[in-house]
Amino acid sequence: MSIIYVLIPIAIIIVAVAIVIFFWAVKSNQFEDLDRQGYSILFDDDLSPEEKKLAEQRKKLQELQEQGHLNQQGAQPSPSNKDSRSDGQH
Repeated sequence: MSIIYVLIPIAIIIVAVAIVIFFWAVKSNQFEDLDRQGYSILFDDDLSPEEKKLAEQRKKLQELQEQGHLNQQGAQPSPSNKDSRSDGQH
């Protein structure tokens, strides 16, 4: 029973430290922009201008290839998406 005289002050100290850390975080604007870190992975800000230019060229080329592939195939699925048994072999 005497252990409770030790545990209660320790618990109060831990809660007080947690409250102080929380108010420090609020005061130092840690919770101002919660979405920035989540969106930062979507953007290529770390690329050099040359790498950005190459990435844009690759993206345009890929889009043109996909459009050309869709125009040639129509609404049919591409050969890579077909079932391996669709050629009549079971």
